[in-house]
Amino acid sequence: MNTQRILAHFQESADLKLKSGVALAQPIAQAIELMFNALSNGNKILACGNGGSAGDAQHFAAELVGRFERERFPLPAISLSTDTSIITAVGNDYSFNEIFSKQVQALGQPGDILLAISTSGNSGNVLAAAEAALEREMRVVALTGKDGGKLGQLLSDADVHINVQHARTARIQEVHLVAIHSICDGLDVALFGEEDAS
Repeated sequence: MNTQRILAHFQESADLKLKSGVALAQPIAQAIELMFNALSNGNKILACGNGGSAGDAQHFAAELVGRFERERFPLPAISLSTDTSIITAVGNDYSFNEIFSKQVQALGQPGDILLAISTSGNSGNVLAAAEAALEREMRVVALTGKDGGKLGQLLSDADVHINVQHARTARIQEVHLVAIHSICDGLDVALFGEEDAS
């Protein structure tokens, strides 16, 4: 394998991350504030996505329930992509488009947050979950790519859209992961303060 091809992956990823940091710092800060307010009021965060984005949803929930980089009280977050019995039952009895929305309807409460992850912004089941969340008076934080798709169009000014404007799914997912880690860090600081440097 030509190492230049490998190095090109690293270069493109690094370039996009730096460019995206400038573009996305404000919406990421808004997402942190929205989630901080929800968690401070006793609400929870639900997260969903497909494929690699399902992994990102699980990763996010694990960082909140377990820990990110410090010891602290567990925070309420649930990944909707992990219960295979629910997913296969709903997918079989209803449709694949309802595997997340049914869970939002069952678990979501007014004031909760849905972290909706779709690199295209057009995943039918993520769109349905966002619609269900808005119907339940939840707020949506959307992580998308490309032009944001239908998910970006669904959001109101009360929601947050973190859109990585790039064509390649792999690069979008890499920036999504940095955004997720930034949110986790921001929540830790907002809820528990800056860590003592000593």
